[in-house]
Amino acid sequence: MRQNPILPGFHPDPSIVRVGEWYYLATSTFEWFPGVRLHRSRDLSNWELVGHALDRADQLDMRGNPDSGGVWAPCLTHAHGRFWLVYTNMRRHQGSVKDAFNYVVTAESIEGPWSAPAFLNASGFDPSLFHDEDGRSWLLQMYWSHEAPHFAGIWAQEFDREAMAVTGERHLVFEGTDLALTEGPHVYKRNGWYHLLTAEGGTGYGHACTWARSRSLLGPYELHPQAQILTSKDDPDHPIQRAGHGDVVEAADGRTWLVHLMGRPLEGPGGDRRCVLGRETGIQECEWRDDWLWVKGGPAPSAEVDLLPAPPPEPEEFDFKDGLPKTMQWLRTPEPERLFTTGAGGLTLFGRESIGSFHEQALVARRQTEVSYRAETEVSFDPADSREQAGLTAYYSRHALYFLHLTRLEGRRVLRLIAAEANSRGGTYSYPGEVVAVPDGPVKLAVEVARERLWFEANLADGWRRVGPELDATILSDEASVGTGGGCFTGAFAGVCCVDMNGHARPATFPYFRYHPRPD
Repeated sequence: MRQNPILPGFHPDPSIVRVGEWYYLATSTFEWFPGVRLHRSRDLSNWELVGHALDRADQLDMRGNPDSGGVWAPCLTHAHGRFWLVYTNMRRHQGSVKDAFNYVVTAESIEGPWSAPAFLNASGFDPSLFHDEDGRSWLLQMYWSHEAPHFAGIWAQEFDREAMAVTGERHLVFEGTDLALTEGPHVYKRNGWYHLLTAEGGTGYGHACTWARSRSLLGPYELHPQAQILTSKDDPDHPIQRAGHGDVVEAADGRTWLVHLMGRPLEGPGGDRRCVLGRETGIQECEWRDDWLWVKGGPAPSAEVDLLPAPPPEPEEFDFKDGLPKTMQWLRTPEPERLFTTGAGGLTLFGRESIGSFHEQALVARRQTEVSYRAETEVSFDPADSREQAGLTAYYSRHALYFLHLTRLEGRRVLRLIAAEANSRGGTYSYPGEVVAVPDGPVKLAVEVARERLWFEANLADGWRRVGPELDATILSDEASVGTGGGCFTGAFAGVCCVDMNGHARPATFPYFRYHPRPD
């Protein structure tokens, strides 16, 4: 048996397609570059990271995008000999006004190269493509109204594959249920029925997958007898919460599977029911009855499913000799050469804007994929003053981060800890603990996370020792960040950062980065 999730850590809004013996899965990446994470699998249980679809400046530039802006809800399909990927670049998402630009890219192979994007519209978000049996293709998406109610239903419009553009009249096909916040549409055709899967209830603890069907693509759609085929909203004690926003795939053996986003809240004292790993990708086996899709054992999600078990997570160590590993990303900019180089000496970051910038940060990190882990690196850095900083970060957003760094105060090179906690609206930083003077030369740093607890260490003359107090790891979560004015859809990262607010791009070198999962 396979334990959920199938993709742990920040992997939301899954979209899946089968081509021959391979399954391909795309997930949202938001403000992290490159955009749209792509995995493949032969068995739906063990997944290999292929790479990212949007990895060039002519495809994506998110400089200036807010926390949790950027690439939302990609939809991956395969038709007419090509992969098709539609997605939203969300430039503003707070409040009643949204700047949501929708695009399509294509590729002959999942590894790419992917085409330059073709603009579709800016009318809403969560676009998807449906390729009908008659050879026509359709774009479906939620429509955003700047006037209440903002979630104005699911709309369909024909997509011209040759022109790479929508064409003809736009049709309202589904207004949703009383659960509201209807988004994330996908359409499937089976036995003469058009089946519509949507996400509803928001992406928090009221989230759900809603099912409807019609004899016509353009409706009207009748609701599933159960309405929501997958949700945890009625079971607050379920170990899997936030179950919703899914996609369906037919397996080669005839079985049907639903991939979906999910969260695993920490239980017990100090957990505060926060999902420190963000929104992950889970899977459920389904069955067809009377031309309706039902989740086996549902609507509550199953914590384990009938798939091959996954091997235990392995430690990772990167020396950067062969470039940046696929598992590591950076923020917003399509110009990584301005941020870092790799080679025999390791990873060199060129100090850029502050760690809380919306534009250009020299910050490279990998997802937190276990609730307990240790990350370690070594940094060589000669700061001129306190505006120059380099070190190790546990990062969620500019409102939620910890950063142990080398800097210079009153002529001394020191280690100092920065904290931006989610209740510090506006991104105000605090400096918990005392600064620690360090001699010239490289310094080894580590961050240790044990469920809801987090602390930093440095390897100094007397060996490894803690620097600063024990901290709250649950700050690095969607639930803690929902009230900060921007950012509650991603996940926690561990990585390295170099800041030069003097504007001289002072470099810092990191010869290795280690990530070791810990037993929970």
